[in-house]
Amino acid sequence: MSFLKKLAEKVTPPKVSLKLNLSESVFFLGSDLKGELIVSSNEDFDAEGIRCEVQCVESAKVQKRFYDQALKRDVVMEVWESATLYSTKPSLSGPMHISKDFSGSFPFSIPIPITMKPTSKGIDRMVKWTIKGVVAVKGRPDAVSQTLEIQVAQPAAAPVIKEKEVIREVVMVPCKYCGTLFPQTETVCPHCSARRTT
Repeated sequence: MSFLKKLAEKVTPPKVSLKLNLSESVFFLGSDLKGELIVSSNEDFDAEGIRCEVQCVESAKVQKRFYDQALKRDVVMEVWESATLYSTKPSLSGPMHISKDFSGSFPFSIPIPITMKPTSKGIDRMVKWTIKGVVAVKGRPDAVSQTLEIQVAQPAAAPVIKEKEVIREVVMVPCKYCGTLFPQTETVCPHCSARRTT
């Protein structure tokens, strides 16, 4: 019986529930993704570690050529292609023994790089941010929480504060000799170098 139990354990994750609670409904590029991972166990086991996995994936609709066997020619089809722009797996806890009826909260604060793209959904392009919690177990599948989609927005631009502009009225006077206008505060004409007469 214990052989069958060990065999079953190798293909099933531990009986543990993971729930993510996020501190906000929207996060901003350059800020921290904050929240907690709540772990509740119905089984005794040793965990290798507890972590979060955050990903930013950009998908775009592209046109590709495929050879169609039935038509015996190339056809152009629209397909979605994806690329991972950002991925991080911050550790929330190292190896630990988790006993039956264990319940614990693991807070996290994960920086979101300001250089990344915000969440967006379009007809032919989208950027999606996701997070999930993971309890890693050696020799067994990991226990994984539901994957949550995160709203990541562009931060509002900081207001530009202009220095106070000093507007002065400058009275221009003509040179008695050449007629060039120059500021009344000057004593010499910038054109002919003649002294200003009062």
